[in-house]
Amino acid sequence: MARVSEVQRELFKVICKYGETNAKLKGTFYKYKNNKEYPVVGDYVLMQYNENGNSLIEEICERKSIFSRTDFSGHGAGYVKTVKEQVIVANFDYIFILSSLNHDFNLNRITRYISVALQSGGKPIVILTKADECHNPDTYVTQVKSISKQIDVFAISAKTGYGMKQLDIYMEAGKTIVFIGSSGVGKSTLVNAIAGKEIMMVNDIRENDSKGRHTTTHRQLIELTSGVIIIDTPGIRELGMWDAENGINHTFSDIIELFDKCKYRNCSHSKETGCAVNQAIENNILSIERWKTYCQLSNENQWGKNKSIYTKKGKLENKIKRGK
Repeated sequence: MARVSEVQRELFKVICKYGETNAKLKGTFYKYKNNKEYPVVGDYVLMQYNENGNSLIEEICERKSIFSRTDFSGHGAGYVKTVKEQVIVANFDYIFILSSLNHDFNLNRITRYISVALQSGGKPIVILTKADECHNPDTYVTQVKSISKQIDVFAISAKTGYGMKQLDIYMEAGKTIVFIGSSGVGKSTLVNAIAGKEIMMVNDIRENDSKGRHTTTHRQLIELTSGVIIIDTPGIRELGMWDAENGINHTFSDIIELFDKCKYRNCSHSKETGCAVNQAIENNILSIERWKTYCQLSNENQWGKNKSIYTKKGKLENKIKRGK
């Protein structure tokens, strides 16, 4: 048994009872690559250990949690024929969704991350970084908390130490935390602050738009002396919805509850009389911005399901069962 700590093309770094070693995939991974997933950082794998060379990964163990997104295989959304799932990391307990309190702050983007995180099997925690650059961080904390009741939200500054003690409840030996967010939000800086020493390289960001370069160029599992395990990831530019219906529904549970109050079961929530959604918008109970964000994510998720290779495979299997 070993755990994948780093992936570099066809070479994997894994941690096992003999320490960290390099490993390659057994040939069956390539022979049946259309039906077999490849290991990702955080995966537990069964392997043949080789003390004199590369070990051999034979099988991926069952995953307890995954963070994934849509993969267009290099095509534009308007041209892609099938969509695949790209698993980014696996087997984590907490997801730290990082967004900095500067020009990077974007409520819709955070909502998107939360929806995917609530689908993943891990506990999402939103970390608003660089609180030292913000006059009133509590205002932003309140905004993010309004997105979902199932998340924790903290404003911190890894530079000054502001709010860092709030994260201690997640620093349990043996627990795995994955850091997710755009480039320049301070993921590597936070890793260094938690570790108490500089173990990750840090780059400056551009002052005019708060954009950062990709300090972390690949996903990497780091085990701290405290026993806490952190998976640092490169900045994510696009996070497409992959089979995230449950996560979206949990994020927008207030809207889902409104659907049951509509006069008609097949209400389209456009111009029907007795539509609870429209009434909530008119009475300022539901903001039009939140409704539009829900529609965008739901439509995107359904589009991905319609385009997915798994949906098409399922339809083929159903035809076979019906004798067609």
